Amino acid sequence: MEQLRKDYSPSTDRWPAPLVDSGVEWKELGLLPSLPVSALDAPLEPKRILGQMLFFEPKLSTSGEMSCASCHDPDLGWADGRTVAFGTGRLELKRNSPSILNVAHQSSFFWDGRATTLEDQAIQVLMNPEEMNSSPELIRQRLSASSDYQRAFRDAFGDEVITLPRVAKAIASFERTVLGGRSRFDAFLSGKSVALSDSALVGLDLFRREARCMNCHYGPLLSDGKFHDVGLSYFGRKYQDLGRHEVTGNHADSGKFRTPSLRNVTATRPYMHNGLFELENVINLYNAGMPTLVPKAEQENDPRFPVKSPHLKPLGLNPQDITDLLEFLKALEEPRTRVRPPQWPKLNDKTETLSLGSGTPPDR
Repeated sequence: MEQLRKDYSPSTDRWPAPLVDSGVEWKELGLLPSLPVSALDAPLEPKRILGQMLFFEPKLSTSGEMSCASCHDPDLGWADGRTVAFGTGRLELKRNSPSILNVAHQSSFFWDGRATTLEDQAIQVLMNPEEMNSSPELIRQRLSASSDYQRAFRDAFGDEVITLPRVAKAIASFERTVLGGRSRFDAFLSGKSVALSDSALVGLDLFRREARCMNCHYGPLLSDGKFHDVGLSYFGRKYQDLGRHEVTGNHADSGKFRTPSLRNVTATRPYMHNGLFELENVINLYNAGMPTLVPKAEQENDPRFPVKSPHLKPLGLNPQDITDLLEFLKALEEPRTRVRPPQWPKLNDKTETLSLGSGTPPDR
């Protein structure tokens, strides 16, 4: 153990080389970088304040009961703790809600990467008839009924004009300030060696080497931001989800999903795009090499049949290895911080009778 602590001194450039496959352009684990320049757009603070109000504002949805925070609750690691998210009318959606922690450092959003900006992500959710089921006109009418919101938009944008792009920009400005970086692992990286227990330190070494996690989970976010098929597309079965393929139409993308960040991972259960697993289940699956789908006779010539990532193979980890790996993942958890919803501006009662969004709740 003494040697292992020497190997993992605060200087990460002296750490043992990770075990990664040829061609993987990995980056060393590390502290979160400073905010991207795009997040420093002035005037940031008025937009952040407005964005926080809108993030928790249920009146943005047709029902008046669903907000961004419905699926991204700060008390639940900025996720929702559910297997899959609920949409409008308590419709059960098909994917797990990812956390928005550290999204300022991401380059794509949703499990399938169909949004490339936070603004686009917000608009897609607001307009989706299965989610917030809103419309630009409904949002304008409801928010315009509040002198407080008019004032907030003037402070953030220079005038009181309320538009969907401005709403999205404000929400994104707030989301970019939802940042971590205070975990025990961050303390360890900053030179506090006792921040990691012996078991967690062994888990760090396993993560970088024998467990092969660094093939996809690397860099400060512990994610490559790319898309991989890990054998959980359920092709041809009840839970089929072809992921990235549904966005690009490229058969090579069938069954691929964006690599999630592992920061604060123990606070965002359950796991994977379908939310069907607990953390130890996921580790056991990776230890076994993840499922390998075998095409049925009628699937053999289907160009959409998913091909599992070549990075996945049986690992041979023993029970103590798995315990140590879990201890390292626990060290990535952020300390609990109470984020209270803001006091929403009171909207004029007449907004309840305004026309609803352009979308309609989908058939169940």
